[in-house]
Amino acid sequence: MVLGRQIDRQTDLMVGWAELPRSPGHAFYDRLQAVLVVAGFDSFAEQESALYYASKLGRPSLPPGRYFRMHLVGYFEGIDSERGLEWRCADSLSLREFLRLGTTEPVPDHSWLSKTRSRLPLEVHEAVFTWVLQRLAEHGLIQGNRIGVDASTMEANAALRAIVRRDSGEDYREMLKRLAKESGIATPTADDLIRLDRNRTGKRLSNADWASPSDPEAKIAKMKDGRTRLAYKPEHAVDLDTGAIVAAEIHPADQGDTTTLPGTLEAAAANLAAIDAAPTAEDPAELIADKGYHSRDGLKDLEDGAWTSRIAEKKMPGVSRWHGDEAARRAVYNNRARLRSGVAKEALKLRAELVERSFALTLDRGGMRRAWLRGRENLHKRYLVHVAGYNLGLIIRLLVGAGTPREFLARVSAHLLVLTAADTRAAILIVATGREAAVLVVSVETAPHD
Repeated sequence: MVLGRQIDRQTDLMVGWAELPRSPGHAFYDRLQAVLVVAGFDSFAEQESALYYASKLGRPSLPPGRYFRMHLVGYFEGIDSERGLEWRCADSLSLREFLRLGTTEPVPDHSWLSKTRSRLPLEVHEAVFTWVLQRLAEHGLIQGNRIGVDASTMEANAALRAIVRRDSGEDYREMLKRLAKESGIATPTADDLIRLDRNRTGKRLSNADWASPSDPEAKIAKMKDGRTRLAYKPEHAVDLDTGAIVAAEIHPADQGDTTTLPGTLEAAAANLAAIDAAPTAEDPAELIADKGYHSRDGLKDLEDGAWTSRIAEKKMPGVSRWHGDEAARRAVYNNRARLRSGVAKEALKLRAELVERSFALTLDRGGMRRAWLRGRENLHKRYLVHVAGYNLGLIIRLLVGAGTPREFLARVSAHLLVLTAADTRAAILIVATGREAAVLVVSVETAPHD
């Protein structure tokens, strides 16, 4: 055998179909593809999207099933930008197979994804999210008896240094220059502006006074790591018996937990109703949340309704004053009595584990901690598909023992053992471990020398 050398050559003018490179497939994406195809995902997505396209005339669009699959790849691969998503799919033959691309079809570019997302309304993305919940229900992965709620922060695609005042439209530096001139400094330097900003009284950034010109819906908020950024507030409602996310809402970052809770519970009830598991006043579901969701008005609204509250209570000094509000007093005392049971302690522990895990997987590992889209509704569309990918991962974990491609590869390993003997015989053992173990034994005996 001679050494093969890489030389410059002319591109082939014609290539036979049998000569085209093909992928043997990816075990994880093959199982995910089987789940989607058997359940009729493509026909469902096309039926939901047909209303927003012309019936006959026009250029064929990006198939909705392919559009949603590419964003599922974004979750499973942890890709935050749509340009990176395009590059990753174009670089992998197995992902081309998952997208169901033809032999000569190109991977949809990032602008095609953006145009499709702007054309399809939020209701279509919510329908796809509900469709995934129905698949979870078919596998017994939704109980709907205990729902845990919590919120996190997502950095917006807008710079804090570019914010402007709502009343005058001037940015922060222009405001400092104006204040410097009003204080008697005709031509302030950069050091003068820094000194003035450090020493002035009443210095604060309020969402009522400041806004981002590029993303007006992004709000100034403190992130989980302590930084102050323009951000959004994702909020999850999670089934504590299975870990499935039954609602994923995007709220303004400056709204408190007690303000956003009713909207998240309304979305969770609507999604559970689609799988015949909605809570009712006769058969309520337990609502488990932390201290940030505790308020008198909130508990009073939940009392005798579809949700039985187990919301952690803040320790307040002194004696509570009710001022004749017996309904609030009754709701707070009933919630306090339910917190004293061992069931409540177990539920609060599950909430801290499962809801925080859902944020870690969708935001940190799933690539959504930092947004690259602008507008709350626009961002909510992509976020719903990422959360749908999280829920589909629960189904794949049930089937193959791993919910992501990375976890699947980590669970499967192979070991090569070579055992030799004095009479030149050898035994080669290949042990593959994963959810199932397999052993291949090969015996080799060398021929005697003349």
